[in-house]
Amino acid sequence: MFENEMIELTMPAQKSIALIAHDNKKQELIDWCLENKKILEHHFLCGTGTTAKMVADRTGLPVRGFNSGPLGGDQQVGARIVEGKIDVVIFFSDPLAAQPHDPDVKALLRIAQVYDVPIANNKATADFIITSPFMDTPYTHSLLNFRRMVDERSKTL
Repeated sequence: MFENEMIELTMPAQKSIALIAHDNKKQELIDWCLENKKILEHHFLCGTGTTAKMVADRTGLPVRGFNSGPLGGDQQVGARIVEGKIDVVIFFSDPLAAQPHDPDVKALLRIAQVYDVPIANNKATADFIITSPFMDTPYTHSLLNFRRMVDERSKTL
């Protein structure tokens, strides 16, 4: 590895959590939020359009809403991951139903992986994340130094 190839990022104790659910999973996400309300109310919540509104209305939790997933909401969440503004993604996806915006979903999952953001695609994984000791403490992790990679690549092309 080259010097400065990795950088350290620290998530704060108070996390920014994106909440997303496909239509057939929205009620499951709402129920999960109600079960974990005492934990979630200590964090910043956001989500894609309909999901954010439904979670806020049915749980009383403040949730900042973006566009609906098919209207660019998944991409908005992905952009905020790139900007370092989302720490965790809880995305109850429906593996048994075709999604018209599947390329956007795949892009979101990919960008979360690239930026080493924890992402739960089902209740079991969400339960593991929300009960982790890292949920309420700062968490430092290493990430590729993308800026350095771009600088180096621009010199060789």
